[in-house]
Amino acid sequence: MAEQPAYVAIARKWRPLTLEDMAGQTHVTRTLKNALASGRIHHAFLFTGARGVGKTTAARALARALQCLEGPTASPCGVCGPCVDILAGTCPDVVEIDGASNNSVDDIRDLRDGIRYLPAVARFRVYVIDEVHMLSKGAFNALLKTLEEPPPHVKFIFATTEVNKIPETILSRVQRFDFKRIAASVVVNRLRTICDAEGMAISDAALRMVARAGEGSMRDAQSLLDQVISFGGTDANDAQVAEILGMVDRGVLYEMLTGLVKSEPDRCLDAIASVHESGYEIAQFTGELLELVRNAALVALSPGARKHLDVPEEEKDRLTGLVEGMSAEHLSRTFQTLLEVHDQVARANRPRMVLEMAVARLVAIRPAQNLGPLVERLVELERRLRGSGVTVPPPRTVPLSSTGARGREPSDDPEGER
Repeated sequence: MAEQPAYVAIARKWRPLTLEDMAGQTHVTRTLKNALASGRIHHAFLFTGARGVGKTTAARALARALQCLEGPTASPCGVCGPCVDILAGTCPDVVEIDGASNNSVDDIRDLRDGIRYLPAVARFRVYVIDEVHMLSKGAFNALLKTLEEPPPHVKFIFATTEVNKIPETILSRVQRFDFKRIAASVVVNRLRTICDAEGMAISDAALRMVARAGEGSMRDAQSLLDQVISFGGTDANDAQVAEILGMVDRGVLYEMLTGLVKSEPDRCLDAIASVHESGYEIAQFTGELLELVRNAALVALSPGARKHLDVPEEEKDRLTGLVEGMSAEHLSRTFQTLLEVHDQVARANRPRMVLEMAVARLVAIRPAQNLGPLVERLVELERRLRGSGVTVPPPRTVPLSSTGARGREPSDDPEGER
């Protein structure tokens, strides 16, 4: 029987091969492409940022751009020997080193010995050191001189998630590129491209949940998509996606929000019971509820604020109808109170009880009243009383003592001063 081909994870199968294909890091890719086009290519690069945002991918893409026989070029041909070998991981002139397991002085000395040799088949010898912050202090010191004045045929590309652990002497010798977390909309677009190409019928709402769970990491989001497919197949519905990601059902969140804005405690308690019975963490529920209250506050703030919400249009319309007539200030006070409750829930041994007792505080929040009309009525009443001959005493003030405490009123009785 023929052997089944090994499955390739989505994150590996759909890894960008060129700088042009990378999503969400335009400030990095544009600079690198301009440098390649102008020939102003530095000898050492440092890529830093959170996990899964494209640092290693960019390093490999830059290596191919440098080594392509038609380059250096931002658009490598993909068919020449160096392009094919780098993609397969077999190019002798592109050396990838794990800084976590090759962090000693001896490892760096071996690297320096190899630097002396000219490239075997390509234009440069490119050294990619991942997690470079894991190098020891002695290893960094051994690298200093080589990094400052390397041979013209050598290029260094460093990648790290903890740039604060890299000595300033190293940072001053490299070109630093800070990779940012990828916007959820960019992640969703990329996931939609993958799903369409793979024949997966997963809704945009489900992909937004995956992107949100990925927290700005493209690799994490793609790994979660793999997990979703394993659980619900290529046509997983929204409920299955929420279940596998451990996210609270949006319907329950809206029940809780409706109970809060309409001061209906029964609705809130039913929502809390549903979350508890479903096995979700109460702290996660309050965290997602905070985001929903924030969305509602932005909708109430101004019509233009809707563009800052990372939710489908139908959900924006739902929020608009729910908070109609409410002030953003009211929802802001609800958010502040809920934020305190969320912190208490996260620390409590019995979080459900804490949240249930907090419902009384949350539903009791009332819209702030405008005191202007009341003040005007009081002023008008005082004017009428003065016009009718009634003596209206001036506002009574209580003097403060030198210590700042409230003092006694002066007495006409000398004996009272003793």
